[in-house]
Amino acid sequence: MTDSPSETTEAPNTLGTFAADFAALVGAERWTADHGTVHVYLSRDQWVAAATAARDETELAFFSFLSAVDWAKEVAVGEPADDVENLDERYEVLCRLSSGTDDTALILSTSLAKDDAWLDSLVSVYAGAAWHERETAEMFGIDFHGHPNLINLYLPQEFEGHPLRKSFALGAREVKPWPGKVDVEELPSTENVEAAAQTDGEGS
Repeated sequence: MTDSPSETTEAPNTLGTFAADFAALVGAERWTADHGTVHVYLSRDQWVAAATAARDETELAFFSFLSAVDWAKEVAVGEPADDVENLDERYEVLCRLSSGTDDTALILSTSLAKDDAWLDSLVSVYAGAAWHERETAEMFGIDFHGHPNLINLYLPQEFEGHPLRKSFALGAREVKPWPGKVDVEELPSTENVEAAAQTDGEGS
């Protein structure tokens, strides 16, 4: 994380410059330009203005996706966070915007308090945000103010709870324990592969 191009690492200068220039344009104090990805961190009140600037000032007319992350210290299922003591509990909303003519893109993100989880809708800026915001509202319980039709996409309207919240207990896991991390077997060694091929050749 940085606020000056000189501190950017693992990214071309042009990418860091783009990140810094866009952050300055929208008044963002934090940004990164690592691993080929520009990530600009915004406050809630900068959200819509930043998306509008991305569309109008930097010609990022393509709306790629919008979703959220539930950063939680306690989880109903799954693996706990690696550093629970230093985890800042919150919802993080992320939106990726890109160019339709080249590979220019950026990710906007903002953090929301769990007891005040709402954000202004981007539908007036990018019509494509409509379904993404509906899904995020349904799965995380984040309200998007100004959305024209914030109803569920997948679940019945009367469904209680938000399945992608870390606090949402999966009924299936009350019957069968969470399997944990997937065990991945090592690939066979070169010697074993050659031996098996030789054996197959002898049997033919």
